Amino acid sequence: MQYSKQDRGVLENESEWDLIVIGGGATGLGTALDSAARGFKTLLLEQSDFAKGTSSRSTKLVHGGVRYLAQGDISLVYQALKERGRLQINAAHLVSKEEFLIPCYDWFSVIKYLSGLKIYDWLAGGYSFGKSKFLSRAEVQKRLPGLVDKSLVGAISYFDGKFDDARLAVNIAQTCIERGGSVLNYVKVNKLLKDKKGKVNGVEAFDLLSGNNHLLHAKIVINATGVFVDDILKMNTPNAEKMVRPSQGIHLVIEKKFLGSDSALMIPKTSDNRVLFAVPWHSKLLVGTTDTPIDEHSLEPRALDEEVDFILDTAAKYFKMRIDKKDVLSVFAGLRPLAAPSKNDSNATKEISRDHKLIVSKSGLITITGGKWTTYRKMSEETIDTAIQTSNLGREKCVTKDLKIHACTSNHSSSHLSIYGSDMANILILASELSGGEEQIHASYPNIKAEVIWAVRNEMAYKVEDVLARRMRMLFVDARAAIEMCPIVAQLMADEMQMSSLWVEEQILEFTQIASEYLLEPLIQEKETTLT
Repeated sequence: MQYSKQDRGVLENESEWDLIVIGGGATGLGTALDSAARGFKTLLLEQSDFAKGTSSRSTKLVHGGVRYLAQGDISLVYQALKERGRLQINAAHLVSKEEFLIPCYDWFSVIKYLSGLKIYDWLAGGYSFGKSKFLSRAEVQKRLPGLVDKSLVGAISYFDGKFDDARLAVNIAQTCIERGGSVLNYVKVNKLLKDKKGKVNGVEAFDLLSGNNHLLHAKIVINATGVFVDDILKMNTPNAEKMVRPSQGIHLVIEKKFLGSDSALMIPKTSDNRVLFAVPWHSKLLVGTTDTPIDEHSLEPRALDEEVDFILDTAAKYFKMRIDKKDVLSVFAGLRPLAAPSKNDSNATKEISRDHKLIVSKSGLITITGGKWTTYRKMSEETIDTAIQTSNLGREKCVTKDLKIHACTSNHSSSHLSIYGSDMANILILASELSGGEEQIHASYPNIKAEVIWAVRNEMAYKVEDVLARRMRMLFVDARAAIEMCPIVAQLMADEMQMSSLWVEEQILEFTQIASEYLLEPLIQEKETTLT
């Protein structure tokens, strides 16, 4: 199915909708899918690419939240564990079980963490991913050979989930289309439309690809724009108080050899009471995250020097091998849309709600924010339930609890194409049909040219960044390699979309500028060269 080509015409041909969802991250996509699956005429508009912001920059965990359990938020953890189990079933090609090890350097820690994780296991009930248990020092040394073992007593082993966030976002978008919805990236909402009574009844949107402006009407408009929710709220009420307080988290990607394990490492309490994870992901090791209050939001937030230093310094206490900046393959930052507290003078993000907020403005605008990837489906269900209660939409029931996401399959393969799920077979067919389709794009990575064409034809990729950042994930895995792949990807896309050589040059320049911010060592060397 040619998703990317069949749907952009709806802006020209359709102007009346049941629901318009603004925002193409986890919550927006989930909300659009829930709506379309209930049979409502649904349109989703995203100003950039799907999951461009927070939703592609997570720690790649599908989890109940051990940290929240320690804070006593039992109901949040219970709900998240149920949703974790559902997501593992409904997106089996992207969500997998992962063993996490919590190193313990005294017996009190063993008792504390094991007892807490037994409660975690109990809360999971029938959706359990595995039982937590104590591992001896010798067992830990075998499973995590790269872990500092001085004074090590043992470790607590527990199970949670990991996934590919941006790939899931794309697959949710495809599922929404299959259910009759329309989802469009690169369409920016610039204004809310209102009727004579001051009720929101649509949006004015600008198609960044065609350059056309559109007036689109709907019975309900939903603001699901993550850290950008306040921008939409101000369109509704210019003097509206801020609903979100962004918190920045960064991740470093390094070679897997630094831990030498398929198990993940979880440090439950760092020097400033944060949690640090080291998670095997796409044959690398993802290390993070930080928790830094930020006053401004951006589509491309930058990792702060102090955040990078914090992760490197913390890792040095637990990793035998020293991690230098030159070892970092990619560094990326994401902004969490944390629900802001009533008092604006707090800088402690741990005191800001991790749960979600759902509000209905006097104008009828519905805003959903906060939460996390794991609970996106439940948040979406609540949002559409609210839309039904506040409008003349039909009383259709939610059907997403058991709805399989596009390409879902339990047949796993060792191929890198396994993240495409059941689409893998079609990609292999395409590769055999295209001239050079089976050729690798980069000598160090298995990605083939057919994947680029597949992304353009079937996954609504319009820019090089869409492919290398969120379809293949190379920008997040190895930024330098992504830059090296860029010219080939740009030319393949240009040939497929019939774009000019000028477009190719612009795309290479644009992507290289973005990708350079994901590197640490090359920028340092360039600065040193400039100074000398």
